[in-house]
Amino acid sequence: MRWRSGRRSQNVEDRRAQSPAGFGRGGLPLLPLLLRLGGRKGGIWTILILVAVVYFTGGDLGSLVGGPTSVSSQAGAPGSETSVQQTQAEAQTADFVSVVLADTEDTWREIFQAGGEHYSEPTLVLYRGLTRSSCGLGQAAMGPFYCPLDRKVYLDLGFFDELKDRFQAPGDFAQAYVIAHEVGHHVQTLLGISKQVRAAQQGLGQAESNQLSVRQELQADCFAGIWAHHADRARQVLEHGDVDEALAAATAIGDDRLQRQAQGHVTPDSFTHGTSAQRVRWFRRGLDTGKVSSCDTFQADSL
Repeated sequence: MRWRSGRRSQNVEDRRAQSPAGFGRGGLPLLPLLLRLGGRKGGIWTILILVAVVYFTGGDLGSLVGGPTSVSSQAGAPGSETSVQQTQAEAQTADFVSVVLADTEDTWREIFQAGGEHYSEPTLVLYRGLTRSSCGLGQAAMGPFYCPLDRKVYLDLGFFDELKDRFQAPGDFAQAYVIAHEVGHHVQTLLGISKQVRAAQQGLGQAESNQLSVRQELQADCFAGIWAHHADRARQVLEHGDVDEALAAATAIGDDRLQRQAQGHVTPDSFTHGTSAQRVRWFRRGLDTGKVSSCDTFQADSL
């Protein structure tokens, strides 16, 4: 993907220096020390109180217990400098995320303006391990997610390592697809689609509610394809093999494939994101047409 010359977004909130160490990526070495502290000063309650104080005050547990020092990074909120300990590779990935986010901003702003509407840009939060969100506690194990209550996308950059190593879906455009999918949920929020889905799910059984979730997720895949369509037409961001990277990522995180890997069989009633084939199909539809009207998964007879 041709991204290095792209604009950087001003809507990145970098919490990587604030995320409590000792949880998730980047903090595991501190756990033995915490356990020793707890054993000497009151057991598990000391640990819980220590973690709670740091977490709810937004502090850095690493500095509290003499953790590693940090190097300066500019990938913070607009007008601020955030001190983040990171490798050169991670710094480059954070820079890439900022460019992709900016490109989604440009694309969706143009689409909304063409329809006489205003596009309100989301914030993308970078964090490590766990973080607070208006939708509850965000954890790296959850993967990237969008919270409609605060209109923010949450991303632990370590997910991209999982995408490459665990899901066998490497490549920068695979990563861009993931970001564009979550921004697609933001578009659904702005269009009122997410609110309609939540209202429709009230009173439904789990299987029927899951079916609506699948249609919502597939539409976000289609919206990701729309971004790719317009970004390439306007700024020629695609390189040879990029589309294949995105399709590989969509395939890798289909419900059927994940369930088969985890439990050896699939249970379609529990699907919440769609099969690999469905995710590929709807991303491709958005990519081919570039039209929001082509992404109406809720009226589609077949997904």
